[in-house]
This record gives sequence, structure tokens and C-alpha cells, in this order.
Amino acid sequence: MVDLMKKVEVINLKNKGLSNRAVARQIGIDRKTVARYWEEYKRNRCELLQNGANEKQLQEEITSVPQYNARGRKPIKYTKEIELRLKEILESEQKKNIILGAGHKQKMTNKQIFEIIQDEDYDVSSSTINNALRKLRDRKKQVFIRQQYEFGDRLEYDFGEVRLIIGGILGTYHMAVFASPAGKFRWCKLYTNQKKPVFMDSHVKFFEFMKGCYREVVYDNMRNVVSKFIGRTEKELNPDLLKMSAYYGYSINVTNCFSGNEKGTVEKSVDVLRTELFAVNYTFNTLDDAQTYVNSRLLKLNENSLVLEEREYLLPYMPQLELADITTAKVDKTSLISVDTVKYSVPEELVGQAVTVKKYHDEIRVFSRNTEVCRHRRVFGNGTLKIDIMHYLNTFLKKPGAVSNSVALKAVPKLKAIFDTHYSKEPKKFIEILIENKPLEVEEIVKIFKEKISNKPEFNAICVVKPISQIDMHSRSSMANYAIFIQGGNNS
Repeated sequence: MVDLMKKVEVINLKNKGLSNRAVARQIGIDRKTVARYWEEYKRNRCELLQNGANEKQLQEEITSVPQYNARGRKPIKYTKEIELRLKEILESEQKKNIILGAGHKQKMTNKQIFEIIQDEDYDVSSSTINNALRKLRDRKKQVFIRQQYEFGDRLEYDFGEVRLIIGGILGTYHMAVFASPAGKFRWCKLYTNQKKPVFMDSHVKFFEFMKGCYREVVYDNMRNVVSKFIGRTEKELNPDLLKMSAYYGYSINVTNCFSGNEKGTVEKSVDVLRTELFAVNYTFNTLDDAQTYVNSRLLKLNENSLVLEEREYLLPYMPQLELADITTAKVDKTSLISVDTVKYSVPEELVGQAVTVKKYHDEIRVFSRNTEVCRHRRVFGNGTLKIDIMHYLNTFLKKPGAVSNSVALKAVPKLKAIFDTHYSKEPKKFIEILIENKPLEVEEIVKIFKEKISNKPEFNAICVVKPISQIDMHSRSSMANYAIFIQGGNNS
């Protein structure tokens, strides 16, 4: 509301020859308000100077405190947050209509919706809610304006859910989807959630893949984008998103609430990718296997895209933005460090030292004197252990008797089976083979062990073909044991 001081400012500035727009910008009020008070002042002043009639009344009008016009006043307690909550409720009603059918009789009444709003501690009357619901339900159809974008100008982002069977367990997973309207290009990465670390990681991975960045990225009003609403129209953006946009050099465009059409390319892309990628194949051993499958299918789906042409128009490449939370940890006497209540192993020579830990959404990396010494896939759960047997090989070499029941060996069931069957009496030799092949992956080491076992003299002696009558019961038993091991090993 304009007070007397601002009214005087308007008159003084206008007398100096400033435009309505300039006065409005300087004082911080609407230019229509400036025009109204200036025209009113000129009219009263002109009448006063011309005939002097009603002199007292005109003087009072010129010097009076502005009065607020209550006509057409809107409810002051009906906030943007309440409107968003009502839209969420109406959207859930639409989803219920799809599930239960159009003729169902389980529709929420205005009274029930008002009670929900009340229970959530919003201070607003039932009549205000009724009026708002009437307007939201009777909103006229929008006219959609076709858009055309230049290469590198616009990128759209959204999440989409998919149901997959990973490792024999059915679960809900999340696709972080990027779509380029000009390049007709789609890209996605699978995650287990939609939290901020995932949101940030997906951007870094995509910009690294593209070797450049778009000038604008369009989002909806997800929590990772909008921290909170200020008043009816302004939005406070997530500070981490702002930092990322500043680093890569792109501008942030947030759509209006519940206006998916404003980023229709990515909305459609979520549906297309969900169908094209997982309508037929939805069972995988690991999430990494699922992502590998997605990457190969995306190559096929994007064959006709213009992504190669669009890359030439992107903003210059920036090195990957560091997203890790960096902390320090003390290595205990069992060569473990604690990260978020989970214990991770580190190389044994670091016992008693302090190390630097970089914690990402899906892994941790451990550094000693600025050199990376190991990394682990992140696991969760209070008291969980994540141990790598390769971190303890020198100690095992000095204490071979400790191998058999060690947690480190039990953490790798395939190696544990080999040890129990063939090296329980030769633990030192088992450790020596591990040391020789330390840089290799577990599957490769298991294969080496199987080759060594198959070349053992006692193994070959058992495998010599003889008439069955010449094989004694002991040999039969031993042969059966090896057959079981080989069969189990191939299936493992």
C-alpha cells in the first residue's frame, strides 16, 4: 500500500519530469499506481487554481493519506503453497479416477479437502477453499504454442520411474532423463532414488558425455530445483543447482507448476524410453548390467538424432564438477574406516593413519597423501562391513592360519569355496597366488585358481579314464567331490 510519503515522492519526481516508469522503478511501486496519483494530483490542482471552488476539500484531497480500495480484493491467506497443495490433491483424484474407473463414487468432497488443508495447519477459511476449487476445476483449456529451438539452446530434464527385477528382487528404479528438442536426442541414467546427490551426478555425467553444455536447462518444480516458494510467484532455487549452473555456464528455466507441457520434449521422452528400454527386458543381474543394456539401446534409439551436429554449438567443455563430500577418517587396528556408520577396509599399511575420504552418491574413494589408495561401492546400514581381501595380503602371509575364518575371505564366497576345498592345508600358497594376481578382478582370479586346480597332479590322476571296475570306492568319492566342485564353480 502507498503511504503519504510515497505519494509525496511520486508528485515531487513527476514535477521533475520523470516518466511514470522511471518513478515506479525508483520508488518500487506499480507504474499504474504512479499514473493514478499523478493524474489525481493534477486534476485537483487544476480545479483549485481555476475557480477556487471547494478549496478546503481540494486541499484535503491533495494532502490526504492514500486510502486502500477494497473493491475486488483477493483473499490474503490463500497462498501459493495452498494452491499447490490443492492441485496435488486434485491430481491424486484424477489418478484415482483412472484406477477405479470414471463411474466410481469415492470422490473427495470440498469439505474433506478443506479438512486435509486444516490438518496441515494452513490458516484459511472453507469458503476460500471452495472458491479456489471451483476455479481450479473449471479452468479453461490452454492454447499450446509450437516452439522451435536452435542447436545448443535448450535442454530439458526430468525423472521417470521404472519397475525392474535386479538380482531376483523386484524394485522401483529411477531414470534421470535429458532431452534435446533441437537435436532430437534422448539420454538417461538409472539410479535407486531421486535425491540431490543423484540429481547432481546425472548432470555431471551427461555434460561429460556430451563434452559440452547447453545454454539453458529446463526443470519442473521438483525439490532438487526449488527450495521454497516466496510469495505467490517467486521461487528460491536450490543453492547447489545454482553453483552447478554457474560452473557449467547454463541458465535455469523452471516451468510453471503442473505445466508439463512447458517441457513436453522430456515428458514424452520419459514415456518413450520407459517403453523402448524396458517393455521387453526388465530383468538384470545388477544395476550396472541394466545401465550397460540402456547404453547400448540408446545408441540404436538415437541413430537418427542430430546430436553430432548439435555438439558443435554447445558451450565449451568443462572438467567434471567435483560432487564429493570430503571428510577425514582414522584407520583402526583392523584396517577399517567408518563412513556414515558403515565400515570400509583400506590397505593394511595405513593402520593408525588419517586418510581423506571423498563420498559420492554411489561410491567412496580413499586418499592418503593426495594419492588414491582404494575405492568401494557405497553400502548402507548401521554396522555394515565392506571388506576387500586384497587389503590384508601381507598380514595373511605372516599369519596364514588366520585366513580360514577371516571376514575378508568370507566376503568373497567364490574364493572361500576354493580355499576350503583345495587350499585349507596350504593357506600360504593361496595367499601367494592372490598377491601375484592382485591387480586383477575377482572373476579373473577365480578363473586362474580353477586352471591351477585342473593342472594339479592329483586332479589329473583322478581324471584318467579307467574301466569302472578298476576304480575303488575312495577314488569314486574323490571324483564325485571334484565333479561337484567343477559343476558348482562353472555355475557360480
